[in-house]
Amino acid sequence: MGGAQQSGRHREFKSRSTLMFNVKLNVPVLVGIYALVAPAVFAAGDPVAGKQKFYTCEGCHSVPGYTNAYPTYHVPRIGGQHADYVVSALQAYRDDERKHGSMKGNADNLTEQDMQDIAAYVSKFRGMNASLPVTGNPQAGRTKAAACASCHAEDGNSENAMFPRLAGQHESYLIRALNEYKSGARRNPMMMGFASTLSEEDIRDVAAYYASQKKGLTYPQD
Repeated sequence: MGGAQQSGRHREFKSRSTLMFNVKLNVPVLVGIYALVAPAVFAAGDPVAGKQKFYTCEGCHSVPGYTNAYPTYHVPRIGGQHADYVVSALQAYRDDERKHGSMKGNADNLTEQDMQDIAAYVSKFRGMNASLPVTGNPQAGRTKAAACASCHAEDGNSENAMFPRLAGQHESYLIRALNEYKSGARRNPMMMGFASTLSEEDIRDVAAYYASQKKGLTYPQD
């Protein structure tokens, strides 16, 4: 009887030990599997370091009303833009997916961490009570921009980091961007499809609607 109890306890202890060993053994296996399926995660950007690295950008992006020389359009307001989107835009300039001489030159000299730091710095700003000039019809643009709301939010202040904020962006820059999607100069299937349905008047009105929003993007200025 005592021997049978001891034998039973031994088997139970061995079974538990085997289970514990298997659980411990499977932890790194599970971690390995997660690493294969989880999305890549960039190191968090440092806004303090980003402020220092932004000095090559502030001559254009921190000057109210500054315009691109040719073709002429306002340099985009990037204060308050999603950090992830700022990084993706810089990568696109670096990789020639977007064409702009000075942006290409700047992006080529940035490391991935530099991009993260700059993005962390500019994303911390918030624009309030903006008043930008527009040439299109904001009311007509609101109706025409209804198809944009699912990604960019009704007023262009999307909280989804996958999609850029549009509220408070310069009208002329938005017109330029939509025309580039329409021509294929910027390649994004969803945006190309949407832009292809817009007339010149539609583009101007949609751009005017987002540019007229009081709360949105601003200039990165401390």
